[in-house]
This record gives sequence, structure tokens and C-alpha cells, in this order.
Amino acid sequence: MKYKLFIATTFLIFPILAIAQKPPDFCNQVNALHQIIDRNHYNPKALNDSLSKHVHQLFIETLDPRKTLFTIADVKQFEVNQFHIDDYIKTKNCLFIEEYISVFETRLNECITYISSLTDQNLDYTGSSQVRFIGNEEQQYFQNVSEINDYWNKRIRFKTIQKILEKDSIYSSIEQNFKTLESISKREVIAKEVCRLEEIKNKTGGISQHVKTYFLNAIANYYDPHTMFFSSAEKTSYESSLAISNNSFGIHTTKQSDGEIIISYIVTGSPAHKHNKLSTNDIILSLQSKDETLETICISNHDVQNFLNAPQNTTITLKVKKQNGGIETVELNKAIVKVASNNVTGFVLERNEEKLGYIRISSFYTDITNHQIMGVSNDVAKELYKLQKEHINGLIIDLRNNGGGSMKEANSLSGMFIDRGPISILKYRDGTSFTVRDMNRGMAFSKPLLILVNHFSASASEYFASTMQDYNRAIIAGNTTHGKSSAQIILPLEPNSNLGFCKVTTDKFYRVTGQSIQSKGVLPDIVFPSIYDNAKYEEAEKKFALANDSITIKLPARTLTPFDLKTLQTNSENRLKSNLYFETIKSLNHVLLSEYLFSQKSYKLTPKNIYDDITKSQNTWKQLSNKLIKAQLTIETKNSASTKEILSYNSEDAEINQTILKDIANDIYIEEAYNILTDYININK
Repeated sequence: MKYKLFIATTFLIFPILAIAQKPPDFCNQVNALHQIIDRNHYNPKALNDSLSKHVHQLFIETLDPRKTLFTIADVKQFEVNQFHIDDYIKTKNCLFIEEYISVFETRLNECITYISSLTDQNLDYTGSSQVRFIGNEEQQYFQNVSEINDYWNKRIRFKTIQKILEKDSIYSSIEQNFKTLESISKREVIAKEVCRLEEIKNKTGGISQHVKTYFLNAIANYYDPHTMFFSSAEKTSYESSLAISNNSFGIHTTKQSDGEIIISYIVTGSPAHKHNKLSTNDIILSLQSKDETLETICISNHDVQNFLNAPQNTTITLKVKKQNGGIETVELNKAIVKVASNNVTGFVLERNEEKLGYIRISSFYTDITNHQIMGVSNDVAKELYKLQKEHINGLIIDLRNNGGGSMKEANSLSGMFIDRGPISILKYRDGTSFTVRDMNRGMAFSKPLLILVNHFSASASEYFASTMQDYNRAIIAGNTTHGKSSAQIILPLEPNSNLGFCKVTTDKFYRVTGQSIQSKGVLPDIVFPSIYDNAKYEEAEKKFALANDSITIKLPARTLTPFDLKTLQTNSENRLKSNLYFETIKSLNHVLLSEYLFSQKSYKLTPKNIYDDITKSQNTWKQLSNKLIKAQLTIETKNSASTKEILSYNSEDAEINQTILKDIANDIYIEEAYNILTDYININK
């Protein structure tokens, strides 16, 4: 087998723009992107009218996802091209994109102008307009600009009442001071909405590059949801998220509700940390590199991160506003920094002298550029060694919200818990397959194992969890996983060019049984209620997701004796039914679905109606959430002796560790996982 470093992740960032000295040639990008996908994709598709129609549809839908910019006439005008995209790609004719750029820019500017004009207008709150929530019903395009303006007018009025409620939650007071509150809140809402739209114009490359990037991703996403176009900065950001360490300034940023970009976290030992003039909550005013300056007025946090991660920006100058109002200018040089989130620590869970180990894996990280450097599996092995010195009787591995990562690391981790045999089957685009095996005898840990998963456990997480389930090596508890059973590699569109990169799906992986988890997920042995049940975030809900199928196995797995799950399931079900907190989670799930995600209500647009609707939903959510905060758990969470010693030399890591300990101790899912695993241990004594 030609070994490639496969990447298996999901939940990626939305398309954002490259920061480059000179805009890449769009026509060359389109042609090179199609060729890369056509040569390498697991499921290549013909360059014909079908591709043309679906790429065009995806392009329009993602360019205007809320259908609040384009009119029906615009869409009809665009439809002239819907069966010609394939011809444009074949003939390298890219002039068609100018029409979309022009219309998009016109409509965007019209919206900005209209919303801004509402600042000095008296808005109508008498109930002459209707507020309607469409839930999962498909939004239709508006007939004309007048209808679009009516939408924005309603949106500003609704958001203004929302903003007033943030300032004053007593309706009699709102009613009494409505004129003053409305005037102040309306200006804040309008400024925020205008700024959100201005972000698109303020991106490097502006509207033109924005539209072109969405078209490139429409081509990629037609093949499957995980094939994507990357700029150089996006590629760096993506690889950094899966790396043990990276070349970085050590700054994490976030965008506040008021639009300001602040420093949310500074990585210990990084250039930003060593420079004592920077602190968390500093407001970033601008970033300057050798070739350009990025002002942070009306700009997205994605663009700030892109600037920080751009490979060419090795030295930057930050201008920040301190909490005391002072302005500081700081120059930083990139250095190798350990990724804070990409590490694992083992903890001990104990009750009545029954000790279990607990390890949370946030991603299957590795060093993408150097296959010899050990990743998450090596770190888990180190923590297992520490935990076994604590005489644990079982282990909980937490894969909740783990979107995946390196397939190589998933292989290595699987091999630590089985005694030789097949781990997975890879199938390539030509129909051939390869059985991935654990060649090493013995296990790093042979005691009982439970794996926690949820709806957001994906790809490499599912790979590992399904292998443990098929070998009867672990009890799987939680929720049905995401359902991504494909692997990707990142390829340049053209060597030594600025055209960008493509993350392309090249293989599918199958369980040792020959079954696939694609668009199906791993079904847990014991199910927990989740706030996100039936929220439709899974792979199967995505357009052009690969189909579920199966494959003939060549090497059967020597599995362990199946678990006797009936008693464990019954005991867990009884605990969940009598547990106020899990019943509360079911109620929160109902509120999320009915009041937020799939709401179908409508009412007259008046302050009282909006107040009643919002306060009812907020109060219900708050009352239920407060019940979870008060959860009193019965297990003690502590560090291993080895971890305690290491933390004694680092006060900052010790502080972070205390937060993690508290989070584990207050997690009802971890407590129920502990209950299930101790049940199993006691039954088998």
C-alpha cells in the first residue's frame, strides 16, 4: 500500500478568503481545482450538464443562504448559466463570474444603504406587520427589492426589541421608556447589521474574491461535503488544528457582540505570552505585516485568524487597546508553539474505592508534515502508564465532540486495545481495497473499556469507536455518531503557485465487519438523551453526502466474547428515568427543537408580542439550565500522582487543570459512564 497521511475530520470552518499579495488567476483556479478532484476523488463525476446544474445551485444557495439578497428575477437571470458551467470549465471561459459579482455587489450595497436609512426613520411597532418563523420550511426568494427591504425592516424592528430586552427585562419599564430605549437600541442593531454586511466588502480581495471562493467551493462540495477549496492561510489553519505544535504567535481571538476583536487566549510559552504587554481581553485595533495592514473595523474573526495564520506573515505588529484605555503597539515573531487543545491528560474517578481512569481526546492530532513524530496515540499511552500506577480497574475514553483527525493515529490507538488483527478496510476509487491491520501482539491496556460518543463524534473518532465495538472490546455509550466514513488528503492545485489547495476525499473506510458507518454513524450500546437529539446535524442531512454501502471482508476479526448488555442497559435506563438531570436534558431538547430550530409560530410585530415570545423561551431555557448547574455528582475526580508532580512546577497549567477537574466532576454523562463501567466490573467479578 502506498501509505498516505489520511485526514478524517468534520465540522470545518466556512469558506473564507486568502490573504495574498496578488489575487490568483480565477480561471486557472477553476480548471486546476476540477482536474485535481477529477484525478483523485473517490467518486469522480462526469463534467456534464448534471454537474453544471448542481454546482450552479450550490453556488447560489451558499452565496445567499438566507435568501435575503437575491430576488426571483436575479435567480432567473443566473439560471441562463445553469447548464453551461461544464462548458465554461472545458473552454476556460470564466467571464460568467463577473455577472454574479456585479449583482451580488449591487444587492449588498442596496441592503447596506436601506438598513442605514432606517436610523432616522420612525419604525412601526403597532402590529401592522406579521412576524413568522419558518423553522425547517424552505425559505423562498423575495419577488423584488421592495420585499427584501420589508424583510430587513422587520428584522431591524425585531432585533431592536431583543436589544431592549437585554437592557431592561421588566415590560412596564420598557413601555414607559420605550421611545428612548428604542432610539438607542435601534442604532446599535443597525450598526451591527451593517457591519456584518460590510465584513464581506472588507475581506482581502473584496466582493470579487468572496464570490469566486464560493464558486470554487461549490465545485468541490458537489463531489461530497468534505471536499473543499483551501487558500494558503486556510490550509495552515486547518493543519494547525490537527498538529501537536505549529509556527504561531500564540494568540487566539474572538469577536464580541459589539463587533470588537479581542484576545481570548494566549498560549503559554508562545511569543505573545513572552511579550508581557499583551493580555487576554485586549482589544485588537489593527494587525500589520510586511506587506499589508488589517484594520479590525467591521471584519470577521475568521479573517483575523487567517491573517495570523498566513504563512508569509512571520512578523506582525499589533496595535491593541488595554482595559485601562491605553494603546500598546507590540511586534511579534512566529515561533514553534504547542497547540494547547491537542494534548491528553489522564484523571482518576473514584467512589467507594472503585477507581476508573478517564481520558478525553479532543482530536486525533498528529504532525502532518513529519510522520515520524508521535501524536495522540503516543500521548494516550503515556497517560495510560500513569493511570495504571494508580491501580485503575477500567478506563473511560471520552470522544464527545471529537471531529476526527489523523487516520494513522486512529489505527495506532485501536492497536493499543486489541491483540493483533484487522482494524479497518480502506476502499479506493478503482474499487480495490486494503485491510489495515494491527501487527503488534498484546495490548497496552486489557481491563474493561467504555467509550463516550455523541452526535458530533466523527470520522477518526467513529473509526476507533466502531473497531472497539466490533471486537467487543469496549462498551459504546452516548448518542449515534455523525456518520462520516471517508478520508481526505490536501493537494496543491498547482505546484509552487498561489492558486490554493484542495482537501479532497480519496478513500472510504469500513468496519472490520465490512459494514460502513457512512451517513449512518456508530450506534451506541447504551443510549443517553442529548440536547441535540433530532436536530439534524448529522452527515446524512448534508447535500451530496456519500452513500452507505458495505464491502466483502477478506480477513475476519478474532473478536472477544460479546458483552451481556441487557443488565447494563436496564440498570442505565432505570437510573436515567429517575435522574432529574437527564429528564431536564430531554426537556431542553424539546425547547431547542420547538422554540428555536424548527419553530413554526407567527404573531403581530408589537413590543408586547415579541417580549412575551422571547421571555417565555428564555425563561423556560434558563429554568431548565439552572437545574443542570445544580447537579450534585457522587464521584471524586483527581489527578494521578505523576500529573500532580508535573503541575507542581507550573502554576498556569495547574490553574487550567483545576478547571478541567471541575468540569469532569460536574458532568452527568461521565458519572453515568462511570456507573455503567462499574456495573460491568461488579457483574464480572
